[in-house]
Amino acid sequence: MATNAIDQTRRMLSLVTYLRERPGARVSDVARAFGISEDELIADLDVLPMCGTSFRGGDLLDIDTDGDRIWWHNPDDVAEPLRLAADEATALLVAARAVATLPGLREGDRQALLRATAKLEAAAGEAAGASSRVSVTFESEGGVFADVDRAIAERRRLWLRYYSPARDELTEREVDPIRLFAVGHTYVEAWCRLSEARRTFRLDRVAEIKLLDAPADPPPIELRDLSEGLVQPAAEDPEVVIEVAPGGRWVAEYYPHDSAEELPDGGLRITLRTPEPASLRRLALRLGRDGRIVSPQALADSARLASQQALAAYGG
Repeated sequence: MATNAIDQTRRMLSLVTYLRERPGARVSDVARAFGISEDELIADLDVLPMCGTSFRGGDLLDIDTDGDRIWWHNPDDVAEPLRLAADEATALLVAARAVATLPGLREGDRQALLRATAKLEAAAGEAAGASSRVSVTFESEGGVFADVDRAIAERRRLWLRYYSPARDELTEREVDPIRLFAVGHTYVEAWCRLSEARRTFRLDRVAEIKLLDAPADPPPIELRDLSEGLVQPAAEDPEVVIEVAPGGRWVAEYYPHDSAEELPDGGLRITLRTPEPASLRRLALRLGRDGRIVSPQALADSARLASQQALAAYGG
């Protein structure tokens, strides 16, 4: 089942209490208790050691696992009453007020956040007054995130107007969101009704978004393991062959590929797979004299035409 960011936060807070009461708990038992897979639990455990009771990086949760059991080495230290410095209280209050204004936030969550903010203001004293003079405005991506998060929570379909850099155009499509994740940028993985396939959309490329009344109904699909990165070509993706000179050998380091054969001049013949071969036109333009697309022929011709048009534009 897809999980939104707020639900994941709730789970991780509960996980802290659960692990404190069960030292050496088995990974399998904890995953079963929380109704998640062991991989999802391990992902949560990778995040928890970056959390703690100080904004300055001290007093972090010392939690680790050997893959079978989970160990928390400093539960007593973290259990001490939290004492915020003035700057910490100010930062927390500013962030809380900003999150409370996010569009798409469920009303129950908004009210709970406002109640917690009021208690913190009462405890912070003068620091609360300083924080009231500071405000944060989220960029458009924040609104998109909130709408996607709400759509996942309410299992609703989304309408997107999305910029595709591969085609350099805006497209309109309806999608059934599956999950939000971050790999450098923030993305939503969804079932696209336009292409009838799983697609990944970068939130900062969403020009417009609307929640629809239609229920989201993605087909049963296995979530991809993103530990190896976002781009993970599938065996059925089209094959592309690129030849690069010595100055273009970096392509083999940045693009997942099936093979990289050495060429006599010190270059490489790289075979890779991609669901959108047209996106490699930009790579061909970037390489210039240091590389060329060999096949498929249609893509090679398209890249050649794009380079000719670019040269003509500069010549004019």
